[in-house]
Amino acid sequence: MIEPIVKHIYSSLIKIHKTVAVAESCTGGLLSSLLTYIGGSSQYFVLGIITYSNKSKQGILKIPARFIAKKGTVSVEVAEKLAQNVRKIAKTDFGIGVTGIAGPTGGTPQKRVGTVFIAVTNKNKTISKKFHFSGNRTTIRKKTAFKALKLLDELIK
Repeated sequence: MIEPIVKHIYSSLIKIHKTVAVAESCTGGLLSSLLTYIGGSSQYFVLGIITYSNKSKQGILKIPARFIAKKGTVSVEVAEKLAQNVRKIAKTDFGIGVTGIAGPTGGTPQKRVGTVFIAVTNKNKTISKKFHFSGNRTTIRKKTAFKALKLLDELIK
């Protein structure tokens, strides 16, 4: 069964004739999959990049290594750069950036498993938020992807 937010985003983007691109890390393509679940999504979905490694964040999305080292891969600043840079690269109206720790390993006392940063941007505004999701890897990935859709909806309104 398709989630209502997926249908809503589809309808909203089609109605306003806007496009979106995604740079996602901890969701591993799930967000792009949700955005393209309904046929005809090519009218608004332009690009999805899965950037698990820092090397891909640097090479493809042009986030400097020193910026990542200073701010941390899992940070609000990197999520914002992911969103901003993927939007510029794809020449879309909206960009979404997701970075986090889906687990079960990789957490630290400062950034536990389930720590996620999501940023959604357009040419005038960026919404970015930190979340801490509980559950296993699959649950954290799903919660992150759906929260990203909800943040996109906030920016569309």
